[in-house]
Amino acid sequence: MPPMIRSTLAVAATTALAAALLTGAAPPPAGAAGSHCAGRARLHVPGAERQQADCLDELTTAGTVASGHTDPADWAGLTPKDLAVPTGVPGIQIDGYFPDTSTTNTNHGWNHDAQFVIRLPDHWNGGLVVAGSPGVREQYANDRAIGDWVLSRGYAFAATDKGNTGVAFHRDGQAPGDAIAEWNTRVTQLTQAARAVVAQRYHRPPSRTLATGMSNGGYLVRWQLENHPELFDGGVDWEGTLWRADGPNLLTFLPPALAAYPVYAAGGPGAEQAHTAMLAAGFPAGSEFLWPFHHSYYWDLTQRIYREELDPGFDGATEAGTPFCAPGTPACDADYAYGERPAQVHEAVAKIALTGRIGKPLITLHGTLDVLLPISRDSDVYAEMVRRAGRGALLRYYRIEGGTHVDSLVDAFPDRLRPLTPCHRAAFTALEDWIGRGVRPPAGHTVPRDPAADRATLLTSCPLGG
Repeated sequence: MPPMIRSTLAVAATTALAAALLTGAAPPPAGAAGSHCAGRARLHVPGAERQQADCLDELTTAGTVASGHTDPADWAGLTPKDLAVPTGVPGIQIDGYFPDTSTTNTNHGWNHDAQFVIRLPDHWNGGLVVAGSPGVREQYANDRAIGDWVLSRGYAFAATDKGNTGVAFHRDGQAPGDAIAEWNTRVTQLTQAARAVVAQRYHRPPSRTLATGMSNGGYLVRWQLENHPELFDGGVDWEGTLWRADGPNLLTFLPPALAAYPVYAAGGPGAEQAHTAMLAAGFPAGSEFLWPFHHSYYWDLTQRIYREELDPGFDGATEAGTPFCAPGTPACDADYAYGERPAQVHEAVAKIALTGRIGKPLITLHGTLDVLLPISRDSDVYAEMVRRAGRGALLRYYRIEGGTHVDSLVDAFPDRLRPLTPCHRAAFTALEDWIGRGVRPPAGHTVPRDPAADRATLLTSCPLGG
């Protein structure tokens, strides 16, 4: 990441926004006769090193899959298979990248990180939604869960790959924590640039700018509302990752799971004690049916790559540890004890830590059966941080009974889980009413799962109650 990026972001975006508002006569309103993709050639993303603008008949995944303007692999596994896909959203899509030195993102054959996508619907409602990708995915990861729906409601939509991608994201940056810290900078950068592009396209700046995202994308919402509230009118945090220098964080609860789960799964005399250890680490009782999948696909990999990013010295010259090592193996992540690590490790986490000092309205939702980021070690803690920071009036926190970290698991366990996607949409509309009409959402609470609700109802409804 260029060293002067932070100091130039605001100047570039402000200049571009002012220029957009002063350039000639206004174009026909978006959606008017003859206006489809009008002015595409004059759109310029401030600060971008490369951009490509295309006029599309369909900006949702109903069209972008076939046209090559999304990557289904990027959003695979994040939504239920039967989630409806909206249609009828023509407009302009801009793909591109900002200057960067890392090359993990291969979309478009560019082999260049800091890639982004900006979608500008013909029928614009005046708003802009900005999202960072979950996990270590790329810029199209939110297309099904978030992008399709907000575009169908008339929002412009912008998303970023966060500046580094994939399981080797930790190779980016000069010091521990740099790669994750770049995620925050890239969301700020894209927000400023997208606001300018919106002004160019529609000849006025957005009337509201909303941040949203899931998992690491939810973390980015929290961080932006704490550090750059001037850019946003509010945000929806979908099970955001919690980073705290003193814990809890994923480096405190994943190692106990790696150590205890194999003993629990094997049965025998140590199984009951191992089960107790899992519960003590924060994994909720009743979530045991989800543990095998998460042990196979999430816990080990997540622990090793994030530990490598923040504490590369733990395993010496080895990169990201030894997969599925048994406790007692030298430098095994199952034995990792965050509280005993040197001060510089905690300083690396402090570089990306949250404070709870949000400056704009935030709605957080989190599933009670999340076993990647257990709710008691994550959003429960963050909600308390917000309250202690004196910002409780700006937060609504909904614990979603039966929700888990990724909605695709609802397809495997339809009688035990509920999807969070409709809950995110309910929270988003509640945020719109909050900031647009002054209608305060219901107080935070646990949203019950109706065991009698059929699949169609669960896929489309999530009453937040009163």
